[in-house]
Amino acid sequence: MSDDRPIIKKVIKVQAAGHHGGAWKVAYADFVTAMMAFFLLMWLINTTTPEQKRGVADYFAPASISQSLSGAGGILAGTALGEDGARNSGTTELVRKLAPKVAKTPDQSNSKDGGSPSAEISENAMQQAISRREEMAFKSAAESLRQAMQDMPELAELSKNLIIDQTPEGLRIQIVDQEGRSMFEPGSANLKPHTMVLLRSVAKIINRLPNRISIYGHTDASPSAVNGYSNWDLSFNRANASRQVLQESHVAEDRLYQVTGKAGSEPLFPDDPYMPGNRRVSIVLLREAPPLPPGYKL
Repeated sequence: MSDDRPIIKKVIKVQAAGHHGGAWKVAYADFVTAMMAFFLLMWLINTTTPEQKRGVADYFAPASISQSLSGAGGILAGTALGEDGARNSGTTELVRKLAPKVAKTPDQSNSKDGGSPSAEISENAMQQAISRREEMAFKSAAESLRQAMQDMPELAELSKNLIIDQTPEGLRIQIVDQEGRSMFEPGSANLKPHTMVLLRSVAKIINRLPNRISIYGHTDASPSAVNGYSNWDLSFNRANASRQVLQESHVAEDRLYQVTGKAGSEPLFPDDPYMPGNRRVSIVLLREAPPLPPGYKL
């Protein structure tokens, strides 16, 4: 007797492990990205100088940092709300301080000095921030000029004739005589060709900054060989000749603050007033006070 019952086969499908989803790939990619960012941060911290770190911090810092005791502190901190519903200190206080003063009503005359300590702190913080940014701009300009001296063959040999430093007055660029290489014709205000090339390079750096300019001419202690033509005349004429080259190199006339001849009254080498290095022209980018609104009284 034959068995006519149907044969039933049970097929079990095995799902591959890879079909469970790709969420682990996203998590792994996020982990790798985070590790790359972490190691990049560690590398930057170890390779940058303190000045560069300070410059980066100044770049991301606000123009004015309130010293308010309210809130959590720091750049992203808020300020507490006073009983009158106005925010205490912060940016609004800085704007109020810089705004022109108005006549006070009897209710507003409670302060002895006419201003709150927090406003004075905010103003000082603003001035310090401006000063730091100006300092960084001066350093950048000086480095750019030194780099130009290295990159241009016609300027590389004049590197000893250029002195760049910062003074309380501002960024000072001095073009000085060296033994065997003077920047002007002897006893004259006529510039030598290499001096004109150097002044044009200085003008390119000056045009990157908005500061006003003072130009000073200096001589050594040797008396002038021309009768009726003193070292005062010579030093002023050399400073003025330098001014003409700067203006021909597109330095705006309204940026010129003063052109002065100082003869040998301020030698670069006081121990040897006859040294060639005392014959020089100083170009100073002046430090500027922060601008104030019209009608503002200190």
